[in-house]
Amino acid sequence: MMLERSRTKMVVTLGPASGTSAVFKRFCDLGISVARLNFSHGSLEQRNNFLDMIRAANTEFPPAIMGDLCGPKIRLGPVIDGGVRVVPGDEFTIQRQPAQGVAGVFSCNCPVLIDDVELGQKLLIDDGMIRALVIDKQTDAIRCKVTVGGIILGNKGLNLPNTHLHIASITDKDWADIDWAIANQIDYLALSFVRSSADVESVRSYLNSRNSDIALIAKIEMPQAVEDIVAITNAADAILVARGDMGVEMDLTAVPLLQKQVVRAAHDAGKPVIVATQMLQSMVEHPSPTRAEVSDVANAILDGADAVMLSGETATGQHPVAAVEMLRQIADKTEDYIDKSNIEWPPPRLLQLMHHQTAAIAYGAKLIARDMDARLVVVWSQAGGSARFLSKNRFTIPVVALSTNAAAVRRMALYYGVVPLQTDIPAHFDDLPMMVDDLVVRRGWACCGDRVLIAAGAPLGTAGTTNGLMVHTIGDTA
Repeated sequence: MMLERSRTKMVVTLGPASGTSAVFKRFCDLGISVARLNFSHGSLEQRNNFLDMIRAANTEFPPAIMGDLCGPKIRLGPVIDGGVRVVPGDEFTIQRQPAQGVAGVFSCNCPVLIDDVELGQKLLIDDGMIRALVIDKQTDAIRCKVTVGGIILGNKGLNLPNTHLHIASITDKDWADIDWAIANQIDYLALSFVRSSADVESVRSYLNSRNSDIALIAKIEMPQAVEDIVAITNAADAILVARGDMGVEMDLTAVPLLQKQVVRAAHDAGKPVIVATQMLQSMVEHPSPTRAEVSDVANAILDGADAVMLSGETATGQHPVAAVEMLRQIADKTEDYIDKSNIEWPPPRLLQLMHHQTAAIAYGAKLIARDMDARLVVVWSQAGGSARFLSKNRFTIPVVALSTNAAAVRRMALYYGVVPLQTDIPAHFDDLPMMVDDLVVRRGWACCGDRVLIAAGAPLGTAGTTNGLMVHTIGDTA
């Protein structure tokens, strides 16, 4: 019996619709890999409850915990009840001082916007549902002319895709949330509105000063991030293609192509990449997705995404379990197509750098496993590096990654095709094959006579020592 888990990893967002142990258990049974806590919503008490629920789940494969920082989200100030309806040609003002939206005068939570915006630049409200152009600028206010109308409501997001805003990528709230993440030892932090590798490096420096090894995910949703994508992928531990704000900040028709570009950049850097936003959006209200949504998820996997993410579908939707079930079914069907079609994903460009020994070993492991018709690959990956490089070669057989480090095991849950397990170190390096036999046979993952490929290095339990491959036949103790 083979491992009954999708190679593609599933990231689910927790919220009111999924805040019970019963629902979360169903998520775990369906094979989720990462539980996302969206720091933009909910109370601290709710967040702590979610954390307790995740850690209390009795599952052999504990999901990683991702905290998603708010970032410098620009929002309108309060607006009169019912909102303000505008039509093309109408004009309104955004001023530095507080306003209530009366007579078309609004305020926002980012006064520096008034200083940085220029005439003729676009201003978008509510994820681009309402659009305007800046037609006048004063010391303490800007005047805008509506091009696409609608109802302006309070606290809705503002986007200025043509404007370079002089605001910090990490807000005071974010730093407080980072401190919470450190204190609670979560596994991943997702950084919103990343503009350059410096944004990632500043958080990394802070984590290092606090002796925290939380992994950092850079969310790509700004034009500046796409321009600096190589440096960002090198600085981050993982990448998230955040198509929501990306589709507002940039040309909407370019999003599918940018998705492919960012996925490829992450692959070449040897980093996992998540594709997110509106994957199965219609399932927020309906029990089934649209055909276009199913195609979207499948194409993200075919592009090379390590993971796909659900947001509102599981946080506030009416069918959270059904959404995860559907995501799993799409992943399984797409992976079956990949296997039958013999689709080959090129190795990461890291392989071209001679000092990347582990990348070369991982690529060699794929070729050997294919030629020897191996049942699975087992790697001792103490900190997760070897498992990550194996993952980027997109094996069609499971990669079982062993480590004594519980935090590393949870982080490896995000890696495509990797099944991470925490285990003890065998007494001697030569005992590793016997340990592998016991592990895979006991779980029904392989049978006597099956070939498995073992990747490891001595001494076991020390990060960065993987330097060898062994073709092992289950049951062969010679």
